[in-house]
Amino acid sequence: MPLLKESNGPSLASQVEHALELSNDYALGLVHPDGHWYGEMNSNVTITAEYIFLRQALGLDLKAENAAYSRYLLSQQNSDGSWGLAPEYPGDVSTTTEAYLALKILGTSPHIPAMRKAREFVLKAGGIARVRVFTRIYLATFGLFPWGAVPELPVELILLPSICPINIYKFASWARGTIAPLLIICHHQPVYPLPNGKSATNDYLDELWLDCTNKMVPYSLSLWELMSRREFTGLAFGVLDKVLYQLNGLRSIPLVRAYARKRCLKWILERQENSGDWAGIFPPMHGNMYAFTLEGYTLDDDPVRLGFEALERFAWEDEKGKRIQACVSPVWDTALMTVGLCDAMSPNRQTIENALKWIRARQLLDPRGDWRIYRPQLTPGGFSFEYENSWYPDVDDTAAIILAQVKHDAGSIGSNSVIAAATWILGMQNPDGGWAAFDVENDKQFLNKIPFSDMDSLCDTSCADITGRILEAFGLMIKYSPAKTDVNSLLPPLRAACARGVHYLASTQEPNGSWFGRWGCNYIYGTSHALCGLACFAEESLVRVMVKEALQWLKSRQNDDGGWGESLLSYRLPDQELQNSTPSQTAWALMGLLSHLPITDDAIERGIRYLVSSQRPEKGIGSSWPQAVYTGTGFPNHFYLGYDYYRHYFPMMALGRYLQGTRGLS
Repeated sequence: MPLLKESNGPSLASQVEHALELSNDYALGLVHPDGHWYGEMNSNVTITAEYIFLRQALGLDLKAENAAYSRYLLSQQNSDGSWGLAPEYPGDVSTTTEAYLALKILGTSPHIPAMRKAREFVLKAGGIARVRVFTRIYLATFGLFPWGAVPELPVELILLPSICPINIYKFASWARGTIAPLLIICHHQPVYPLPNGKSATNDYLDELWLDCTNKMVPYSLSLWELMSRREFTGLAFGVLDKVLYQLNGLRSIPLVRAYARKRCLKWILERQENSGDWAGIFPPMHGNMYAFTLEGYTLDDDPVRLGFEALERFAWEDEKGKRIQACVSPVWDTALMTVGLCDAMSPNRQTIENALKWIRARQLLDPRGDWRIYRPQLTPGGFSFEYENSWYPDVDDTAAIILAQVKHDAGSIGSNSVIAAATWILGMQNPDGGWAAFDVENDKQFLNKIPFSDMDSLCDTSCADITGRILEAFGLMIKYSPAKTDVNSLLPPLRAACARGVHYLASTQEPNGSWFGRWGCNYIYGTSHALCGLACFAEESLVRVMVKEALQWLKSRQNDDGGWGESLLSYRLPDQELQNSTPSQTAWALMGLLSHLPITDDAIERGIRYLVSSQRPEKGIGSSWPQAVYTGTGFPNHFYLGYDYYRHYFPMMALGRYLQGTRGLS
């Protein structure tokens, strides 16, 4: 039965229907000819700055695109002269230092107002001495920081077998791929030329030091401070670092060192895609260019040539200038846009089928990948996030692709693609009942006490948001499984895995009813995905208690305009999490509420009205939602992501689910 019209115009349902028609047009206007979507992934300026460092170090041309790079870097500067980790985020001394150096390399005068303000910010923040370890390493490659002030990273780490408590596979996939080339870089301790020449004690950035006569600044707390704080794990690693320093980083055993370097290069080469990519992310690709050239490869040798071509494919250029993305997200964008179109009941079924065909062709079915080190018997079936990444399938992407296929056609539950994907996810469940992004049992948090780990990002642990998405995908498979199908044998392990996943969510729910969001900002993201995942298990008494508290928390965070917003600062200060409403976060909150409450709930109606009223025409191909802030997370408190299409496909999902509710279809 259609809803009654409001006295001042069309019913809310008809407004939503119109908004979805406009958003559908916009989505169709963005699709690539082969059926996929790919939006820009924004991050902070360090990625672009570090690419500029690489080109400077290897003597590559920077003049041709000098203006484009400079324009982008300057466009991201805050009013106080700093560069932050994301828009509307406080300035960061490491990010600002890297941006300043990149601009200076590009020829920007240190005397212009933008550079003067940047310098003032860095000095006020404590100067270069306060930068993170990775920034120290990049500065050391130009003689701007002494190599003695960088933690020891012995290449022999690559030789430790996987059964050791510490080995390359105990690090998260992103850290693993980044550390491998750093082992080579830190062995060679290179010093590259800057525009003022080459020197191991270069004064090119002396204006950013509080005391440029003493650059041997400690990179971690002293052993006495660690002992007084009773940080015994950090103390143990600190002692080991001191021992390695006294042993010259193990360089005094040349035969072992030479063998370790060869093994490290072999390890890296094995993981290079035919396209030149490594892991589909910037840091390993960037670091490997240094590693190979330091080991004698030329710019024309295939690993280096293809690596640079891959890096250039990460470039994005528009009126703001040229920048380098940290990663590209075509599989993720295509899966979630497909879910959005399915939820919105898009009439363009052929577009959806084309997208799913494009995705299915990228399923990773060969026995390859670091995940096999600890799950050697598990059958492959995952999907990666990027165009080229056959070594590191993504559990979250794989769950989203199951959702996309099942939402489009429930009959796909029995398909080889869905069965293989679900089987692989089952094998990647952690002992605690949750799921992580790329690895299994990668939870050795003590590794974050290693001196070079100052970003708390060496582990890939279970998280509520991924676990929630998997419960949603598995729940739909269980709900819609036909009586006779090949998936029937999978139902018992699916149910068992879901039971463990539900208990994982129960164990990680915050006292206020929310869940931490590891891969999206933050508690709204985690809570929404947990609620959506619990929807198929709502009859269980444990679930009812969890859901009640979570719904109350979500409602308490609704803004006066009907939307929801949460600052990235909530990762640092949970009590200061509110901000202006955003389309993506409003959509997340609504999806969580819609999975358990009637569409007539006041909070839902207010949120839907916010999305309808905030939609805007865009590019002459329909309408979307403007969003300037980032709501994606790379590493909490250290690295954030702004997915351009989050502002579009998540509102489509929320509005679509609401409209389905008005028609009794949800």
